[in-house]
Amino acid sequence: MEKRIKLRPLEETDLHFLYEVENEEDLWHLSDRQQGFSKKILLEYIQNADRSIYEAGQLRLGIELISTHELLGFVDLYDFDPRNRKAGVGIIIYNKLDRNKGYGKEVLERIISYAFKKLFLHQLFAEIAIDNFPSIRLFEKAGFIQTGIKKDWIFNGDAFTDVFFYQLINES
Repeated sequence: MEKRIKLRPLEETDLHFLYEVENEEDLWHLSDRQQGFSKKILLEYIQNADRSIYEAGQLRLGIELISTHELLGFVDLYDFDPRNRKAGVGIIIYNKLDRNKGYGKEVLERIISYAFKKLFLHQLFAEIAIDNFPSIRLFEKAGFIQTGIKKDWIFNGDAFTDVFFYQLINES
């Protein structure tokens, strides 16, 4: 399969896009936030993004379209636990017109490989709202198994929503 995207560290030139994504109120419920971030805070975040995942406990990479160098979104490894060799994974393809084109599949394949082969993790997990069918399909196709449900876990402004807990165990 031809590589269409690359995962890369954040750069200062990503500030405007990061500001737009992080201040999109419709996405706040996905990360348990109640407010956005200032450009100053985000610039400091970018400037410190070169810290090791072992030091920071998380890793955010930009998803860049190789053909145009356009930034499509981000992939996060979060709640990194090196002792128990696990981390959460989250993906955002920001522009709805860029979704359902296979970019998420390519990102997930790459981050799984990185997590298992470079970080030597035993497992990845994902928390997905029960009504987020595209993400459910994406993670299930990648081999993630639903192992639990968190009842009334997120409040989207109108109602509480359950969240499925998915795991991918590295059997090798």
